[in-house]
Order: sequence, then C-alpha cells, then structure tokens
Amino acid sequence: MKFTLIPASFLMLALSSLASADEVEITLKHNLDGYLSGYCLDIKGGGPDVDPANGLQSHTCYSYRGDLGTDQIFETDKFADNQLYMPEFDVCATLTGIESGATLSLAACDGSAEQSIQFSETGTLSPTADTSLCLTAGLATDQGRGGTSEHQIKSLTLLACSDDRAIFQQWRTRTQAD
Repeated sequence: MKFTLIPASFLMLALSSLASADEVEITLKHNLDGYLSGYCLDIKGGGPDVDPANGLQSHTCYSYRGDLGTDQIFETDKFADNQLYMPEFDVCATLTGIESGATLSLAACDGSAEQSIQFSETGTLSPTADTSLCLTAGLATDQGRGGTSEHQIKSLTLLACSDDRAIFQQWRTRTQAD
C-alpha cells in the first residue's frame, strides 16, 4: 500500500505543476490609444509570415477575437525563472543589450543575462542585471500592413524606468477568458 501511495502522490504533484502553466498574452496595463484591446508583446510580422527572427514589438492584442494570437502567447510558469517564453515557437525574449535603447529579439532559451527579464509585481519588465531599465512601448503609433490595417503597432525598447513613462512601462497578463 505504501508503495502505491508514493508514486500516486508524485504523479499528482507532477500533474498539478503541469496544470499551473497558463498561456497568456502580456499587455500594457493602460490602453493608451488602442481601440481594439490594447497593446501586447507580439512577434513582428503576422499570419503565415510570422517569424521569430523578426523580434518583438507592441501590437494590438488579438484576444478581442476570442482567442490569444499564436504570436502573442507566453507561458506563465517561466516568469518565476525570469524568462519570457513563447511556447508556440520554443523561444525566449532576448534583449539586444542591457542598455537604454536595446530592443527585444527572440532566440532559443539559453539562460543568458539578455534573457533574464524580471516581471515585477508592479508590472515592469526589466533585465535582472539592471532593474533601473524597463521595457517601454513607444510613443508613436503606426497602423499595421503599411497603414491599411486597423491593428496598431508601437516600438518596444529598453529605457530608464520612470514615473513619466509608467503608462508605457507597466504590463500585465491576460488569458482568453478575461
């Protein structure tokens, strides 16, 4: 009897840890000028042309359609490891540097300092090597597909964390059920 309880307990623990990994989009806390559903971290390009080699941008969240966009899905259980992991592509967000002006690319997860990004309780996304820098959505807004789409795009760069920029630097997660 004792031998069957240990494996069953282990199995229950393993299954519960698998169930805790939620797929979410990472969206700005503030809607800014977004009129569909705000801005999410998003792979540049889209549809059949989505390519992780293009890196990340701020883009209209796709959850308004009823589902998360494949190129906007992150896995929550990796946040504890300071990783922004995109399971659909098996890549991690990777800073092009740990300095102001750096952007976000995507690469195979390797545990490097450029991939160690803290999602703080206040909603900032910062490199663990320098938490005075925050991932920041740009001020300017472009329309997707060369101006022909209703989807909105903003740049995404690492800048000094600032109360003046807080609405461009505070992020949260959202599931399709939100």
